[in-house]
Order: sequence, then C-alpha cells, then structure tokens
Amino acid sequence: MSVDTLVIVLGDQLDLNAAAFDGFDPARDVVFMAEVAEESTHVWSSKVRIALFLAAMRHFAEELRGAGRPLRYVALDSPGNRGSLAAELAAAVAELSPRRLVMTSPGDFRVREALQRTAAGLGVTLDIREDRHFYCSSADFAAHARGRKSLRLEYFYRELRARHGVLMDGAQPVGGQWNFDADNRESFGANGPATVPERTGFAPDAITRQVLDLVAARFADHPGSLEEFAWPVTRAQALEAMRRFIEQRLPDFGRFQDAMWRGEPWLYHSHLSAALNLKLLDPREPVAAAEQAYRAGRAPLAAVEGFVRQILGWREYVRGIYWSRMPDYADGNALGATEDLPAWYWTGATDMACLRDALSQTLRFGYAHHIQRLMVTGLYALLLGVRPQRLHEWYLAVYVDAVEWVELPNTLGMSQYADGGIMASKPYAATGNYIARMSNYCAGCRYDPTQRSGDRACPFTTLYWDFLLRHEQVLARNPRMALQVKNARRLDEAARAAIRARVEAIRRGDVGNG
Repeated sequence: MSVDTLVIVLGDQLDLNAAAFDGFDPARDVVFMAEVAEESTHVWSSKVRIALFLAAMRHFAEELRGAGRPLRYVALDSPGNRGSLAAELAAAVAELSPRRLVMTSPGDFRVREALQRTAAGLGVTLDIREDRHFYCSSADFAAHARGRKSLRLEYFYRELRARHGVLMDGAQPVGGQWNFDADNRESFGANGPATVPERTGFAPDAITRQVLDLVAARFADHPGSLEEFAWPVTRAQALEAMRRFIEQRLPDFGRFQDAMWRGEPWLYHSHLSAALNLKLLDPREPVAAAEQAYRAGRAPLAAVEGFVRQILGWREYVRGIYWSRMPDYADGNALGATEDLPAWYWTGATDMACLRDALSQTLRFGYAHHIQRLMVTGLYALLLGVRPQRLHEWYLAVYVDAVEWVELPNTLGMSQYADGGIMASKPYAATGNYIARMSNYCAGCRYDPTQRSGDRACPFTTLYWDFLLRHEQVLARNPRMALQVKNARRLDEAARAAIRARVEAIRRGDVGNG
C-alpha cells in the first residue's frame, strides 16, 4: 500500500481539528498512532498517568474511525510492538511508503528531535505545523520577548487579554484592573471549607477497563494506584467536566485557590488541566465559559479573572519559555543543588503531615493542585537542595497533566529557581508557617512550624534558614529577598550551629521518614 501523507498523532494531540489534519484526504492519507513503552519508562511514570494517556488515545482512535479517517494504530500489547515512537514510525513508513509526514508541533523537545531524526534518516519530508490549540504561537512569543531585559507574566498576560478581547470592556479590563490576585489568597480558617462538590468522575467503560488491566499487568512495579481512576478520557467527558466546574466550583475557586485542607484533594479547582493538555478541550472553551458565567452573574470577577489568568496567562507563558529556551533550559541549576530526591516522594511514607497528604493524593489520583506542588512538594525540594532535574523527572512521572512543555518550566523555573530568575523574580522560599497559615496540615503534626531547631522543629523551617545561609551571597543581590537575607544575617553562631545540626539529621534521614 502506498499513501500520500502519513499524519502523526501523539498522545497529547487528541483533536480532530488539529493543524495536522488540514487538507486530509481519506482516499490518500493515513493517520499514524502508536502506544510505546518508551513514553512510560523514560521517566518512571505512574500507573494513573500511563492509563490516562492510553485510554484517551484509544478513545480518540474510535473518533478517527468514526470520522472516516484511515488509521494505522499500534497498541502497547500488539504483537511485535517495537517499543519507541521512532521505531514504530520507521515501520509504518516502510509499510506505507508515504510521500511525506505531517504532524502538529509536539509538546516535548525530546520527541520532536527523535521524530525529526527518524524522518531525516528515512529520507521522508516531515512537515511540523504550528499548534493552533494555543492563543500565542511560538513566533508571537518570540516577538513579545524580543528586546526585553527580563520577561514577566503580567505584561504578557495583559497583552494577550487585550489582543483576544478576554474580560475586556473596550480597551480597558473589566472591573478597572487586570489582576485580582490579592483577593484570591484566603485560607479556610479553623472551620475548614464549606461543602465541597463531589469530584467530577467518569466510570471506566470497556475500553478504559482494558487499559487499566493492561497497565496493572505491564507496569506493576510503577508507582501509583488505578483503583479510583475516573479522569475524562473523551471530548464529551471533558466538556461535561468543564460544565460542572463552571457551575459548581468556579464561584469559590478564586478566594480559595491557594488554600489546602487535609483529606480534601479536589476543593474548588477545575481539574481540567489534563483534558486541556491532551487537547480534549480547547483553552478558549473554558475561558469563554468562565467569562460568560461572570457576565451572567454566576461567578465573581476575582474568581473568573484568577481562572483565566491560569489558562490565558500562565499556561501560554510557560509554553513560550519552554520553546524559546530549550534544550539548554532543561540543564539549569542556578543554585547548584545536588541532593537526591528523598525516596519517600515515591511512596508518601513521611511523618511530615503536609507532605504525606500531598504525596499520598498524588500517588492515589495523579493530581495535586498548584499550591501543593509549589509550596509543599516543590518547596521542600528547593530548601533541601534537590538537584532540579530529579524533581522534574518526578513531576513528569506522577502527574496526569504533565507534558514537558508545561511541567519543565513550572518545575525548574517557578518552583526550583534553577533558571536563575527567568520565570520567577525570586525563589519561592518560606518556612513552615506559610503552610500553617494556608492549611490545617500542621494541626496534629509532630513538628512545630515556629521552631527552626530542636527535636520538634519543622523541617521546612529549619531548611528555610539553612537555605538563606547557604545562598546568602546570591540572594542578597535580589531586592525581593533582601529582608529575608537581613534576618538570616542576624543569627548568632549558636543559632547557626543548631540549624546545621538539625539539617544534618534531616539529610541523614533521621528526620522526616515515616
């Protein structure tokens, strides 16, 4: 069989309207999809993440068949599966002899490079098309960045808001201001959250059950659990999840978007990032739905603006950073961190209540909200001095919404300050008091966030002071860290020695292990 165009579709490109399908002719063209072990093992991916990708891919394959698009699909358990995208693509080209290959731009630099090398080695043209899923193209981001001494989200976000007419009244932002972040930092207080809507879950159908069985057998030694798998794996389910978020959670999302509460993994967040990153949803859909809810009086402006900023602002911004800075960006380690990631990140077996809760829910659901990632799991790694690439590999492995274009800048840049300030204007360093203020984790924990040394000292607090002392010279040059460094310089030698002793115990594993 000979075809004109072989259209490559990756596991995070599940969109019938993607640029790769422009001009598709069912009489002459074929779609290529492949499930391969390499995509689950280049980092030690959790069972729930693997299952989500495979289930969504198999459902999308059914959509393609229903749309009359010829498909060459290689399942993970297909006889003779070659194990990598490059090898499966080479086999498809040998079988079908396409005149050219076409694909939408991948979300992973490693994958793009591998497929470009494969195509070149086969002597076949590979046409990589811009991903229309995003508001901002790579060229648009480059134009925004050109000539700027530094990049900051706020200016980029305002530019996109105005360009796309989102939450605008003419040339002015709705409500007279661009950013309502100051209104969106409340904690739940002593009484905890009010009624939290049930998780929007979807019972596995026959296709998804087959995937769950396959993953349980094939990846039995991988972390995580499949027992409560309920993520949306089709476009219809993703749209339903979006509808229910807008109706049930969005009104309270803004005020409490940074709050945490023990045993409450879902709270008022959207849980839509995985569906967005798989391309089951277009970002314009939840943004438009949220704005419509505000204009209809069903959600407050601060909540809607905060939600829009996450999608139209932050999501677009980190993608621009990724593609404009790779591949060197992945090697960043501005603070010279060298520690290994604690083994209990893969099990949740720690006696620190906040980390135990965040890690346990991560392994159980493949999910934790942004503050749990930034100010619990990420903060601990930053303060401990974990090599940022090790934390990056962990985040990429365990979260269902992790695709490298979005995960890598968030981890290396925002969380670990490994890029030296490209993403964030200062390291997000804090003591355990921040966690105490934004959650109830510390109530009942064996550690005291107000103490920096001694047997009951919270490891976050101890490590915070150690972090300031270790990086004093670098941090002193950052105006936003000046006060914190000044406070650290006031510590006398006895206080410093006590901190060092406690840090040594933490690094030995005498503190923090469950």
